[in-house]
Amino acid sequence: MIRFTQKGMVVLFSSICFLLSAMTVLAQDMPSDYQEVLKSLDRKGDFKAGVLKVNIPRNDLKMTIQGVSTPTPFGFGGWIALTKAADGSDVMMGDLVLLQDEVNPVLSALLDNGIDVTALHNHFFWDDPRVYFMHVHGMGKAADLARRVKPGLDLIGHVTPAALAPWGGGTGAPLDTAKLAKIVGHEGEQSGAVYKITVGRDDLGMKEHGAVINARMGLNTWAAFVGTQEDAAIAGDVAMLENEITPVLKALRKNGLDVVAIHHHMTGDRPLVIFLHYWGRGPAEKLAVGFKAALDELGKSTPSHEMAH
Repeated sequence: MIRFTQKGMVVLFSSICFLLSAMTVLAQDMPSDYQEVLKSLDRKGDFKAGVLKVNIPRNDLKMTIQGVSTPTPFGFGGWIALTKAADGSDVMMGDLVLLQDEVNPVLSALLDNGIDVTALHNHFFWDDPRVYFMHVHGMGKAADLARRVKPGLDLIGHVTPAALAPWGGGTGAPLDTAKLAKIVGHEGEQSGAVYKITVGRDDLGMKEHGAVINARMGLNTWAAFVGTQEDAAIAGDVAMLENEITPVLKALRKNGLDVVAIHHHMTGDRPLVIFLHYWGRGPAEKLAVGFKAALDELGKSTPSHEMAH
């Protein structure tokens, strides 16, 4: 009996040693440059299937959906991931969970450091607080990507909401629509209190079943103005090719306009067109200059293909 117990203890001890050894091997499987990424970002993560997943959970938020308490793993666990490309560099992708007031500060920090933002949208209705999801992309060495993405990540949970100036209620000089049209380089149309300038993307030559897909079919960029010349609001939509997204984002943010969505309006379109929605408030001429800056980034390349089916 004693000999059997001793043998069992030896087996148990050997098993524990084996498990500890296996755990050590697994820990060592993470490439050293990925270990440095976790240290640099001061984040937790794991390495599986050749991918480093860095966790950016919004544990600081107490989320509810239609009054239902929803814990972070329910859909509020942001992340970035890195994996090796064929040439030894790294591909980075990610999905960041952001409050409304965090979206544009984080967007600017990422753009300023060479990280692309590829989508911005909601994942839920009736969420409280209101959150948006920002998809990001980057290429380079792991350490460099960590350095470039860190300023944006560090803002999450640490943005002070901007104080909102009271709306003037339309008191002041009316919109000088002729001046706005001159700045933008296109005439607009008046509809009640709103002056709207619409610019088509005829340069893309998009067709479906031989039908021309023009501005009236939704392939357009526009800006709507309301308010006074001194205190106006602008909202609009920009139709962009993939290689135009980052330049347009930079132009809008440089001119103080907020980006509120980046997504598709169509499927099967060739060339692929992405739509960006924006908002801003300030002197009407300044808003027009910001819109014009974004408009100037369009049409520098003109692929033309049929829509796919």
